[in-house]
Amino acid sequence: MARAALFDVDGTLVDTNHLHTVTWWEAFRQGGHRVTMHAVHRAVGLGSADLIAHLLGEGRDRDQDEVLSDAHRTLYGTYFERLAAFESAGDLLRTLAGRDWRIVLVTSASGAELGALRRAIDADEAVLTTTSADDVSSGKPAPEPVLQALELAEARAEDSVFVGDTVWDMAAGTRAGVTCVGLLSGGIPRAALEAAGAAALYRDAAELLGSLDDSPLGRGAARQPGAETQDEDALGGR
Repeated sequence: MARAALFDVDGTLVDTNHLHTVTWWEAFRQGGHRVTMHAVHRAVGLGSADLIAHLLGEGRDRDQDEVLSDAHRTLYGTYFERLAAFESAGDLLRTLAGRDWRIVLVTSASGAELGALRRAIDADEAVLTTTSADDVSSGKPAPEPVLQALELAEARAEDSVFVGDTVWDMAAGTRAGVTCVGLLSGGIPRAALEAAGAAALYRDAAELLGSLDDSPLGRGAARQPGAETQDEDALGGR
């Protein structure tokens, strides 16, 4: 039976969460909205429409949604050629592919943005396929993106692992029935990831790769949430 290793991209494989935070904050500012960077950072990982709804509420002027999304897209696009993958991100994907895991990227990015992210990771040979915002009707934290990835990989949820960095990733994976691994590289506190369903936590892709044999990706997917944590002191007790 096929095993799928599903990966979020922003904040998990590529160091982009704070770029999204700043460019969304500026897009909101240009649109006349005062939204704190802290609130924006916690919302990163949602698709554009869901992020706007989460931060501005259902009573907002929805006619401005596309203007805000376009402003963020333009601002963020200025960084495309400078995006940087986290240390060992590509090596992690290649190692797992070499162990017969089917790698699927699960992201809200699409088009030119997704292309820039994949160039930064530089491991296309290890990636089976990608499911993006264009492929599902509901983004994370709904389970649809993860379920779509499992379908593309022809793998069962109980045989698969989803690696992400936000509570939206953990919620989507948990609802889809896969084992969730959280990375702290996106800046979300460990307690929040644990509460959202992370079965194991690691500092970043490099630490996950170094601990691979003892992780859910080394032992197989059958684990219950109960968060394993790594290197407490190095993580500053987050």
